[in-house]
Amino acid sequence: MPHRTAAGPEYSPPARWAGALLCLAVAVVHVVDQGGITVTRDPYYIGVAYHVLEIAAVLAAVLLLARFVRPGWPLAAGVAAGPLLGYVLSRGPGLPGYRDDIGNWTEPLGLVSLAVEGVLLLLSLSLLVRGGRRRVR
Repeated sequence: MPHRTAAGPEYSPPARWAGALLCLAVAVVHVVDQGGITVTRDPYYIGVAYHVLEIAAVLAAVLLLARFVRPGWPLAAGVAAGPLLGYVLSRGPGLPGYRDDIGNWTEPLGLVSLAVEGVLLLLSLSLLVRGGRRRVR
């Protein structure tokens, strides 16, 4: 199984555990923000996006812990980047049918989300770049 051959820092247990925990933190923040795991936010497409994000975050965590880092780190980067983009769009120009958060840049849970997602994005991208350089050699 080529995905499991340990070679670089992206396979290190501390990096994988940190990535997995950050992915799970993203999921938890969004479950809390939507009001529970069985609740779907309005508008409907936002609620669906929350659920997809939460599932992707848990899947990324499992992949990282199982040492499937080739799909795990890119998925973790997406788990971080997606909500970061959503935060900026929902607070800036707003989203179709969802204008409640325009200008709400300092919501405490949103700031926690930004911090977690920012760290996860930096970790994921740094390990992806380092792993990519090593494969090119």
